[in-house]
Amino acid sequence: MTTNISKSRSLDLLHPDTPKRVLIVASDPAVSDQTGWPIGFWWEELTHAYWEFTEAGYQVVISSPKGGHLQGDSLSDPRDERRLAADDLISLGFINSPEHLALVEHAPALAEIDINDFDAVFLVGGEGPMYTFVDDPGIHALVREFYEAGKVTAVICHATSVLLRTTLSAGELLVRGKTWTGFANSEEDFTDSFVGKKLQPFRIEDEARRLEDTNFIVQGPYKAHAVRDGNLITGQQQDSASATARLVIEALGR
Repeated sequence: MTTNISKSRSLDLLHPDTPKRVLIVASDPAVSDQTGWPIGFWWEELTHAYWEFTEAGYQVVISSPKGGHLQGDSLSDPRDERRLAADDLISLGFINSPEHLALVEHAPALAEIDINDFDAVFLVGGEGPMYTFVDDPGIHALVREFYEAGKVTAVICHATSVLLRTTLSAGELLVRGKTWTGFANSEEDFTDSFVGKKLQPFRIEDEARRLEDTNFIVQGPYKAHAVRDGNLITGQQQDSASATARLVIEALGR
């Protein structure tokens, strides 16, 4: 497949013709039942992971369940007047680069993706995945297929909501017996306070702690925190995007 592939900044001098390839999966645009706002993916989680991967010489494809024009959460846009992400210069550069912006404006649908073309998958969060990922059988199948194929499977922030539901072929939850992380209650408290209303339909930490035989852990609010347990790699929130991507690179090698 050749659609929507980023150019690698670095070259793999040992294997120049076979660079590692990572599939980044972002939410399709949606509308929050909680706020009525348009929602989608979180810019920092996509762009900082993209930066780490391309700096390592990887090829990257950005996709979504339905494909087409993807939408970043307004709170995550460095240009947003609330200035929550005003210092995110990597996202600002990505947004202002026509070549890079096209990667999220013309994303291929997952139906066009062959997982055999990729070494790893990286699911990015934002407000959207709490609606578009958590109960989507197609996303569950994608995560299961990557994981059961022995490929690196990375999930970050609110995208980790999918791990509350994703089962393996044998029927057990993928996270059974695993240590993993995701968006913390302390961080939900902060964002609810920042916007003055409840943002999410449920809390990942609450739901994860109800699961049996799994080890969900979090660190302090908005501290970089990424966890690797075998081929499953998870990140707590947007500030963990680079740390999560680096664990993927550590697992795959350069």
